[in-house]
Amino acid sequence: MENKEFSNMGLKEELLEMIKAKGFICPTPIQIEAIPWALKGKDIMGQAQTGTGKTAAFGLPILNKIEKGAGLQALVLCPTRELAVQVMREISFLGKKMMIGVVAIYGGQPIERQVYALKKRPEIVVGTPGRILDHLRRNTISFSGVKFLVLDEADEMLDMGFLPDIERILRFCPLERQTFLFSATLSEKVRKLAFRYMQNPKIIVIPSPERTVPMIEQKYYMVKPGFKNEALCAVLDNSQISACLIFCRTKISTSNLAKILRKKGYEAGCLHGDMSQRERDWVMSAFRSRSISILAATDLAARGIDIKHVSHVINYDIPEDPESYVHRIGRTGRAGRKGTAITLVEPEQINRLRAIENYTGKRIKRDILNVNNEKLQEKQLLRMEKLIKDKMTEKSDEMSFVLALKLMKEYRTEDLVKTLLNIIWQEFRLEEIENGAVEELEMVNVEIPWGKVHGADADNIIRFLVDNTALSLNEIGEIEIGKEECYIEVPLSQVDAVYKAMNDFKPGRQRKGNFFKYNSGLPDELCQ
Repeated sequence: MENKEFSNMGLKEELLEMIKAKGFICPTPIQIEAIPWALKGKDIMGQAQTGTGKTAAFGLPILNKIEKGAGLQALVLCPTRELAVQVMREISFLGKKMMIGVVAIYGGQPIERQVYALKKRPEIVVGTPGRILDHLRRNTISFSGVKFLVLDEADEMLDMGFLPDIERILRFCPLERQTFLFSATLSEKVRKLAFRYMQNPKIIVIPSPERTVPMIEQKYYMVKPGFKNEALCAVLDNSQISACLIFCRTKISTSNLAKILRKKGYEAGCLHGDMSQRERDWVMSAFRSRSISILAATDLAARGIDIKHVSHVINYDIPEDPESYVHRIGRTGRAGRKGTAITLVEPEQINRLRAIENYTGKRIKRDILNVNNEKLQEKQLLRMEKLIKDKMTEKSDEMSFVLALKLMKEYRTEDLVKTLLNIIWQEFRLEEIENGAVEELEMVNVEIPWGKVHGADADNIIRFLVDNTALSLNEIGEIEIGKEECYIEVPLSQVDAVYKAMNDFKPGRQRKGNFFKYNSGLPDELCQ
């Protein structure tokens, strides 16, 4: 499309007013490509990353065509409750001038409340597959008048096992409809779903020149196993945090971490799949209103969270795959703001960090934790003071009261308070982290004169080095095999040992002569 302005797209005046009120100035690439085709009635299969304006890309054309008072005409399926609520809110805002009714339907919320909302005949329903099916079984919703169907975050829905539910829902929708599918990736299974239920869709792929947002500062800290909680506290106290998302691998670790942080005086909550909807709503409301500034979450639970004031994302557990890393850190640096992404890395996880760097095409800088400064200790003392004051308002049990009276008869009040504060201080001080900080191995590439033509194989090289040097499996980095040479990433301190050992290495086709004796620059006695 040549006219890259909303005013030139043929949208209704009421929509243009709300676009301006929303603060949109120029359409994003996915909006530029998708909106004109959608307004022409074409089915659309779009690939674009989270945060690129996908909701408006399908929401505006639907709002432009929908009839006020004609009942349910559009259905949007989302993988999670959070995303469903987010999509509902954005479409509601854009359709405000047109008085369009938008309802979110998702599990965990009282179904009676949703039935009451559906009886008001909203024009658009946004929901998760499971709860939508529940309403279909109860005959509390009808899709006979649906003209528009949206599958948002289709890859995520398929990964979560929603395909059977989606197909059941589609059977209740009219064949004559306009269908939009949006996904971060157009994998084979996503394409199969699209071509099975869409009519000659227009495929739109928005390339992402950078897989991470330039406004996000990325860094990591190397920490020994067993010291991650202390490292996290040091990071939190050393950072200017307005709101922080902390990612953990499991639901249990998410819950446990939030408890540990609260015990240390931080205003922290958690978000995971085992929580009730009431609990999820409460913690998200508290996080949005800044009643709590720290939220520990799993990847799945955080899907769809779009809170603009998140200043920091911390990977307490480094993600299993690089794509998850990109999704995580994208939760900060929103709406043109600056953000910081911090990862805690254990020594044996350095290869996983390198994989992330290769994927994003950006080096993540290492930072050093500093626990011996006055500002840090001042923050720790303030947290301890707040925690004590909060506890003062709580009702103490009888045994504590009896013990307090007994001790006050034996010791001076000042001495008692000082001793008790010293006990509490042990929970807050971070001196032990100094023993938990570790030095990262300085890695270099060693060039070996064997490549693919000689039958060199990465697995054989790794096995040989582990068996013939002091290197462990975790200390061997990337191995890049070229046509006639290969490069092995090893610690700088082990270079000489690697050169010496590789003289005895026998690839598929052996090299003649002692290459390293003449080319390594090593003393002769190391090349025998």
